[in-house]
Amino acid sequence: MALVAEFEALPDWEARYTRVIALAKALPALDEAHKIDANKVRGCSSQVWLVHEQRDGLLHLRADSDAVLVRGLVALLLHVYSGHSPREILGAPPDFLEDMGLNAHLSPNRANGLASMAAKIRQLAEAAQS
Repeated sequence: MALVAEFEALPDWEARYTRVIALAKALPALDEAHKIDANKVRGCSSQVWLVHEQRDGLLHLRADSDAVLVRGLVALLLHVYSGHSPREILGAPPDFLEDMGLNAHLSPNRANGLASMAAKIRQLAEAAQS
């Protein structure tokens, strides 16, 4: 996966965190109207909102967070999953997060939140297949 290779090419974890922050800054803000309880991802210590839309058989995801690092982690997930079919999403488990070494370099709360975000995306894909 290109994203894993991109992160592996960075010299150290400081550079990788800098890249995650850059992804956070590049992520378009979610409209305030979507920052409602129904769109919150449970299991995150920071607030994370995730909205989706299915068009032409593809799941389009948008998300935001009130914490910069978490916003960057959300951007990573959107980069991998948004714009793909539910079948493709379900066929691509979030193993890339382990491959990138992210879970080992995040606090337990952030790692759990990242897992919750990935699980929510998979849940949306499962529901979209029905």
